[in-house]
Amino acid sequence: MTVDARAATRRPLHLALGGALVVATALIPSAESVAADQTSEVIVPYTCQFPSGPEKAEVAVKAVLPVSARTEETIRPGDVSVDVSLARSALAQFTALEAATLSAVAELTVRNTVGEHTADASWQQLEALAVTLPPEGEDADGVVLTTTGDVPTVAFGSPGRATITPAALSLTLASFTEDGAPTTPPELTVVCAPADDEERPLARITVRDSAGPATPVPTPDAPVPGEADAAEPPAKPDRPAPGLDPDAHRRIDDLTEARREALDDADPGSCPIEIPPEWVMTTAETYAAGYANAVKLDGAAALGPAFMKVVLNKRYINDSCASTVDVTSEVEFEYEGKRQLPPTKATFLSYGFMPTTATMVLEQVGPPAVVQTHTVTNTPTYPEESTVTAQLSMRLYDVKVNGVPLDVGPDCRTERSFEQVLKGYGQSYPPAGYLVATGGNLTGYAHIPPFKGCGVGENLDPLFTSAISSVGRKADNYTKMTQAPLCVATNPDGPDCPPKVPKPER
Repeated sequence: MTVDARAATRRPLHLALGGALVVATALIPSAESVAADQTSEVIVPYTCQFPSGPEKAEVAVKAVLPVSARTEETIRPGDVSVDVSLARSALAQFTALEAATLSAVAELTVRNTVGEHTADASWQQLEALAVTLPPEGEDADGVVLTTTGDVPTVAFGSPGRATITPAALSLTLASFTEDGAPTTPPELTVVCAPADDEERPLARITVRDSAGPATPVPTPDAPVPGEADAAEPPAKPDRPAPGLDPDAHRRIDDLTEARREALDDADPGSCPIEIPPEWVMTTAETYAAGYANAVKLDGAAALGPAFMKVVLNKRYINDSCASTVDVTSEVEFEYEGKRQLPPTKATFLSYGFMPTTATMVLEQVGPPAVVQTHTVTNTPTYPEESTVTAQLSMRLYDVKVNGVPLDVGPDCRTERSFEQVLKGYGQSYPPAGYLVATGGNLTGYAHIPPFKGCGVGENLDPLFTSAISSVGRKADNYTKMTQAPLCVATNPDGPDCPPKVPKPER
């Protein structure tokens, strides 16, 4: 996920969505290109890392693309297919499982380049129908898995000769027995890379300036572009992506150019590139559920399922010098229109012997929760650490001690808010562990402050403070939350929409 303005033609720009890689223009639905189309095809040799060792694969990439386009014009690749030819030696581990057929889901990274500007897009969920594996002992070739599917659009912000070039490839291979049952294990994910450094573009597209000679000449009554008070801003797409400014790529081009000039001036303090948030922000929704321990009460309280509204990429800093990308996103909890988690009923043993039940509500206070994602980009796996920090207040009601109601009043709560910090660790290639986009487990601790406002006619604050609060006692309140994958607003028909409720893990 790195941009190096000193070698922009070789180092791609990745936009982090917590490990999911997207090109921002791919999030903007638009009309098909009106330019003449061409059927483009390229064959690229790959090396795939199987458990048994590296295997060669020949990959044929095909798509219908325009011969030329205007700057900012949306290009939508059509009739996309990625044919993966696997040698017979790569199939031995499947036939050893008594597999009869093999299917695949491919994810291909394509590099979009015009001039010195480069960005990577991910062609995901390209699926291949199952093919029959050749019987052992036959002098047959391997198999060809033909994957197809819809892929993101792309738009080039600068005129010139643009290329679209296949890069990294990931394959999820599923094997089945003769009766159609999955083998054990049912799937294998392998990561493939081009076998050499030769660039083999899928297509070359001539990108002309939208304001060039082909632009219609204005009528006498029409405003003249460039005059101070005359020109109106261009119309936005009919269906702009939520939170995404369709014209913002102009600003990123200016930012990249300013960054290059700063590097030429040898200013060491200018290395990180901070991308304007209006260019990469988008919204998403998800659920999280889990448990919070209360050691002093000898129990654990269930949390959630909490509905979360997420604003991704509020801040994006790409530091090519340090080979890191830091992304800041925001989260708001919501339950019945309130900023809180749903109420949960907990049963504890107060002081080790007194059964106590209470309804607990965690209310969000102050600014939105912050999600900070730190990715290291100079290793093939792209390791990632995410930290979620929320300011919460705990309120108790409907309390019973040994089955007898205890009137704690309407405002029995912690005397101040407390900070809940959860961390998750993962990697992008292959996806594993916790990633903001795909979810997973987050763990951490919280210090519960003293209580106030508890009791009607008598002060019960000391009771709950001594039984629950944990100032300075880190190990008392361990929390583990499981987050579901994000339902991103720019892909409302995706497999993670509407957002799912995860199964919490203890």
